[in-house]
Amino acid sequence: MDEHRKDRLKVWTPLFFSVVMVVGMMLGYNMRDSLRKHDPRQDRLNKIIDLINNKYVDTINSNLMYKDAVSGILKSLDPHTVFIPADEVQGINDDMEGEFSGIGVEFALLRDTISVVAVIDKGPALAAGIEVGDKLLKVDDSVVAGIHITTERIIHLLKGRQKSTVSVTVKQIAGKIKQVRITRDLIPTYSVDASLMLDATTGFIKINRFSATTYDEFKAALKKLQAAGASQLIIDLRDNPGGYLDQASSIADELLNDNKLVVYTKGLHTPKTEYRAGEKGLFEDGKLAILVDEGSASASEILAGAIQDWDRGVILGRRTFGKGLVQEQYDLPDGSALRLTIAKYYTPSGRCIQRSFAGGKEAYMEDYEKRLENGELSGTDSFKVTDTTKYYTGKHRVVYGGGGIKPDVYVPYDTLRLSPALLSIIYSEDLKNAIWDYFIRNKAQLKYKTVADFAASFNAQQQIADNYISMLSGEARAKAQKALSSPVSRQYFDLQIKSQLARFLFRDNGYYTISLKEDDVAQKALQILNSDSYSKILGN
Repeated sequence: MDEHRKDRLKVWTPLFFSVVMVVGMMLGYNMRDSLRKHDPRQDRLNKIIDLINNKYVDTINSNLMYKDAVSGILKSLDPHTVFIPADEVQGINDDMEGEFSGIGVEFALLRDTISVVAVIDKGPALAAGIEVGDKLLKVDDSVVAGIHITTERIIHLLKGRQKSTVSVTVKQIAGKIKQVRITRDLIPTYSVDASLMLDATTGFIKINRFSATTYDEFKAALKKLQAAGASQLIIDLRDNPGGYLDQASSIADELLNDNKLVVYTKGLHTPKTEYRAGEKGLFEDGKLAILVDEGSASASEILAGAIQDWDRGVILGRRTFGKGLVQEQYDLPDGSALRLTIAKYYTPSGRCIQRSFAGGKEAYMEDYEKRLENGELSGTDSFKVTDTTKYYTGKHRVVYGGGGIKPDVYVPYDTLRLSPALLSIIYSEDLKNAIWDYFIRNKAQLKYKTVADFAASFNAQQQIADNYISMLSGEARAKAQKALSSPVSRQYFDLQIKSQLARFLFRDNGYYTISLKEDDVAQKALQILNSDSYSKILGN
């Protein structure tokens, strides 16, 4: 072989083998896809769908059929793996991302009419002259007053692309009807409902979920409370269904020192991942209490579990929901999404607090009713540990997994005060209407500068209660009067009237400033923080 041919082979041989390798890879991928396409189970499913589409006796709703098919596939999985239809994805994402594009009002459906109950500061609606008390009549060409209107429909109409415009027709308190054009903009959705001082040294922060902005909101609230003198802290996670794990972990980092483990996750196809407290926290030393209940789930349990396992603070309330699974959301081509469980999470002591779902999804979701029936919530019976494996906190206190976080201090429902009959009128539309009517009629006179001024001076609860009773008739009036017959019930009823009115005046901070005065769990936490029992509970 001459030198010229050898040189040519040196040039072309690598190229030849590269081409062969690429072709081989393509053939391999094609064979893989071909094998997938010819999976007998997939063929069977497609065949059934084709037969229904081509042969079924009546017209079918294809979207509904596919949705039912997906539900059937997921039925054998855990209760938290769910399919999210396309028309629900945006709303869910908005809640979790901490903002959406809208006009910047909060509203309530009162007597089949949408009434503006709050206008967001510096928002588009405020700039356009919308005021609290205005009633929405039309959004663009859609009439929004009447018995068929829903809050979901209103939200859909008011939301839109950022910088798009919408025409809103309102009826003002004085009766004048006006039409304004509003340019939509980004509106924050807050996950920290309230932050306030309960006494000279105790701050209180209420978190309603863990969204993309929760950590930043929490930090801002904590700094403000510390500037006001807070050296001890209560974090309220009751009825908090969870959210982003990293947000709960970041908040825990503000409360734990050194490089302490907050939580770790692992799954069959997901490698173990640890979340640790790495930064110098804002509140690593002061006394701490976490409030939980049967509605505290997922990320709430991660935060509570880390605090409990490191003996960093006292957990008070009732046993948490018991969700120890991690979901990841996958967007699908048609705009829908699959929220798939990919891992379990474990508290620092190594416990997974996921409760059993062996009895099926229906039984799993009925757990609250079971707790109510067996007396666990009311204190007439105690929680029976299902997983007897012992885990240990940093100071060797015994804790258990499976079934949620069991609080260090159990506080049951106050059944004397929170009877079903009393709660039914407290959360009734009629009472809401009576409070709103009073607010609108007396708006000019309700000029309190601070919540403290309102708390000390306002005493018209009796008048609002009388107006409420007068709105009822027959059996409804008799039931309400019976529910309010005891002094304890009446005192709590009056407090709720004052709390709800404070919300109209001062938003959620106003509501919690008043309502926490008769909140058993919060008051118990305050008592423990201000006594020697705090150290004893934590084994100090």
